[in-house]
Amino acid sequence: MHVFHSLPSQPPPSPTLLTIGNFDGVHLGHRALIEAMVRAARGNNRRAGLPAPRQAGLLTFDPHPLAVLAPERPLAFLTSPEERLELLGACGLDFVVIQRFTLATARTPAREFVSALRQRLRLAELWVGPDFALGQRQEGDIAALQTLGEELGFEVHVVQPFCLEGQSVRSTRIRTLLQQGSVHEAAGLLGRPYRLCGQVVPGAGRGRTLGFPTVNLEIEPGRVLPGDGIYAGWVQVGGKQYAAAINLGMRPTFGTDGPQHTVEAYLLDFEGQLYGQTVGLTFVERLRPELRFESADELIEQIARDVAATRHALGAAKRGT
Repeated sequence: MHVFHSLPSQPPPSPTLLTIGNFDGVHLGHRALIEAMVRAARGNNRRAGLPAPRQAGLLTFDPHPLAVLAPERPLAFLTSPEERLELLGACGLDFVVIQRFTLATARTPAREFVSALRQRLRLAELWVGPDFALGQRQEGDIAALQTLGEELGFEVHVVQPFCLEGQSVRSTRIRTLLQQGSVHEAAGLLGRPYRLCGQVVPGAGRGRTLGFPTVNLEIEPGRVLPGDGIYAGWVQVGGKQYAAAINLGMRPTFGTDGPQHTVEAYLLDFEGQLYGQTVGLTFVERLRPELRFESADELIEQIARDVAATRHALGAAKRGT
């Protein structure tokens, strides 16, 4: 998959089927649209007997348009730009265009924008959802784009939202589930468990004194954090994966003399230190809410139960039960 950081100066060798959006999370709904478009690109090539396959491409914006248009409303993201590209690459796309979004971009008339796509990407088909709109004041809604398509020579394919259990799969819904701690339900919409990356930083060292040394993580900024509580999950480090009991919260038993909010993990069956390393954190199941204990002994007993629950939850996840 080729990645362009603006519209390419050299048009692709064959007509393009294109979809446009932010695609945060690259969830099942995103993948259903993208993969249908990719199948159509390959199928059209066979039916038309074209000497070169049609291109299947995606255009996304950086930064997110809301960061420019409504900076007072910060939006947490499900995926980093690097993760998003990796996930999009697995969908079979030929290329991705990462277009810089500015106030000038927001003021671009719809006709001017799609004309550039027609010229620079050889746009043949635009694949979008029913609520899609682009251009100044979102004037380029579906009806307007269809009119422009007839005039400029491209088709508009409207793909209905992908639904599970009667509800459409959307990034906003996944963010809400994660913030509620419903990581298992969120994984069902993402098509994979939710994952964060962070750098291991020094902590207060209390876990070690309790017999359960943890790694404290500084999470990349701007990411959605699951709701406070204890989770069963995995920690990926140096090409290896370790079962882990993960804690997000304020550590109420010991007050708030450390960081106001912590993300820490106890790696089962691991010895060593990881300071300064970047690790992945995958959430499988929420075990319980964060609780305050009256003594360190009570906390130790609960952590032991959490470790046992983690082993059970991860074993069940591996078995697919």
